[in-house]
Amino acid sequence: MADLILKSGNDRSVLRRHPWIFAGSVERLEGRARPGDTVLVMDSRGKPLARAAWSPESQIRARVWSFDPEQSIDHAFIKRTVAASVARRAVHPWLAGQDGVRLIHGESDGLPGVIADRYGAVVVVQLTSAGADKWRDAIVAGLVQATGCSAVYERSDSDVRKLEGLGPVTGLVYGAMPEGALTIVENGVRMEVDVAGGHKTGFYLDQRENRLLTGRLTAGRDVLNCFCYTGGFSLQALAGGAKSVVSIDSSGPALATAARNLALNPQLDASRAEWREDDVFQALRTLKTEGRKFDLIVLDPPKFAPSAAHAERAARAYKDINLLGFRLLNPGGILMTYSCSGGIGLELFQKIVASAAADVGIEARILHRLSAAPDHPVGLAVPEGEYLKGLACQV
Repeated sequence: MADLILKSGNDRSVLRRHPWIFAGSVERLEGRARPGDTVLVMDSRGKPLARAAWSPESQIRARVWSFDPEQSIDHAFIKRTVAASVARRAVHPWLAGQDGVRLIHGESDGLPGVIADRYGAVVVVQLTSAGADKWRDAIVAGLVQATGCSAVYERSDSDVRKLEGLGPVTGLVYGAMPEGALTIVENGVRMEVDVAGGHKTGFYLDQRENRLLTGRLTAGRDVLNCFCYTGGFSLQALAGGAKSVVSIDSSGPALATAARNLALNPQLDASRAEWREDDVFQALRTLKTEGRKFDLIVLDPPKFAPSAAHAERAARAYKDINLLGFRLLNPGGILMTYSCSGGIGLELFQKIVASAAADVGIEARILHRLSAAPDHPVGLAVPEGEYLKGLACQV
């Protein structure tokens, strides 16, 4: 095993149990290590601190598996850590009965670069780091053993793999997929999940509680859902008794899936739903020209800022979209607005939304700060901006 020697004074983050070791903290690597190999992390005086996965092409040169320098990182260790992560969700009452659950959330569960989502009897795994990629077989075996799933599908096609020197890997890695479309029931609404071609691992599980909250706020209201994707917020709004729901997305295939999702729920009044394929920015301007107004608007755009370097440009886009949203609200209306951009933290996002309201000449008060579902735990390793954040504002 190679030794990763830290520069003098650069061991503080490891001592605080932060699992990322950046390139600037590394003095040298003694010995040879291939990408994903386990290295012994040592301070400048030679004191062992942790065992980590080596990633020579990434600015995050090592990701800690264990802060016990004596811990062996082997097949059994990976399977135990996977089992502990799955068991952690099993004890949460708010996840009982949910068909869609995040089982592993990377560093937050002691498995850097590993994401695993369960959709019924199918688990979708995404590996985004060199260390996770090296232990693929152990991770899959651990998931099968801990969940009893019938299939594991890999969606390791995230762009972040390029930073680790890794190419995309997708496809079935265990078992057999069910015949026909894969569906889940989320808070009483049936939804189709495309694990092979959908966004992320096929569905946005992190918005589950926010979709439920939307449903609780929509009774008798005219609702606008922007960047609606496959209609998660739209269907919860209909289930909550919305008077009407207009849903906009630029993707025809996503809207086709949304229409199928509505058909999967005959208890919902389809006559109250309107689907529009359009650029959302342009569509909002068109709605303004048409004189349309809404009582509740959902803005859940894609990632405008993948990193802090893109924050300034993204801030302008977030301000524009929120400004357009505020202009379409009836008095007393609610704007539920979100950001998943890594370069935009909650404090900055709140300032952007407040500035948009001020430019429209209205007062908006924050009803709720909206965050990811509880099975997506926030870990110390990932900057706050990397997580879903949102605001429910009433004018």
